[in-house]
Amino acid sequence: DVRIINMKELSFLEIIKNTLTDSSHLGDDCAFLKDLNIYVTQDTLVENVHFSLYTTTPYLLGRKSIAVNLSDLAAALSTPKYVSISISIPKTLDETFIKEFYKGVNDICNEFDVKVIGGDITSSDIVVVSVCAIGYKDSSFFAKRSNAKKDYCVILAGNHGSSSAGLYALSNFLYAPQALIDAHLNPVPRITESKIISKILDSDIATMDTSDGLVDALFKIAEASKHSIEIDINKIPVEKELIDFSLNNEKDYKDFVLWGGEDFGLVLCVPEDLYQNLDEKYFTCIGRVLNKDFNPSVVVRDGQNSKTITKSIFCKKTYNHFKD
Repeated sequence: DVRIINMKELSFLEIIKNTLTDSSHLGDDCAFLKDLNIYVTQDTLVENVHFSLYTTTPYLLGRKSIAVNLSDLAAALSTPKYVSISISIPKTLDETFIKEFYKGVNDICNEFDVKVIGGDITSSDIVVVSVCAIGYKDSSFFAKRSNAKKDYCVILAGNHGSSSAGLYALSNFLYAPQALIDAHLNPVPRITESKIISKILDSDIATMDTSDGLVDALFKIAEASKHSIEIDINKIPVEKELIDFSLNNEKDYKDFVLWGGEDFGLVLCVPEDLYQNLDEKYFTCIGRVLNKDFNPSVVVRDGQNSKTITKSIFCKKTYNHFKD
């Protein structure tokens, strides 16, 4: 039962929070260390859970391992500076795998002026990559899930649905446009958009990346800020290739958009005047933050219809790391 599995993950997180003497840094994808003025994040990719060596290459795996962590820093409006990489690999893999993996790491690090400062290599039955990324704080204001306020604009950076459609195609041996495959195997962290926001920020805002899906990010911001959120699904930027692929395979592209993960876009809740100063080339307003609500939800409007995503619906449908 997916609900039981979701409760298991939530239970583990609650146990961790209650076991630690100081859990004040937990709650967002990045931890801000005030005494050092830096953000720190860590993500792990596990073979046959987050990737398959049948559908990706060592080079692309290296790039993605870094990209997913830079995406967290982008959501914190932090400039990435350093990464440390721990990788566990089976004895069947040789030097070629490591060389190609680190070529991918090197290329994306050069693109974003990030340096590799260390890590670890161990043996295991499957490939496991864990990256710790460090960035410095750009602004005197904060970007946290809990900062959404009534009437803030809900804006997006990046397209949504493409990555999960690419994964669906790869998993089911279907033809898909290269744009969808690339969205899944070689995502782009939204560092550019993060820097744009940082330069004009004049108050705290709410942000989160969409690594676990668009609804996931919207609901977690709503829950953390105790405000409900309303969006118009028809305002969400999508690629034409996604719509065509969905039609050709009798799928609803809106399911990919709302519930698919690993697009690594950004959701931001910002004041109206800040949004008015943003370039529509990079950002799209899709909705508003509603009144304070101690049972927060996400209302998705589609023309004359609407659907309210409550916590029970959210737990049933969003990605969970402990599902079978």
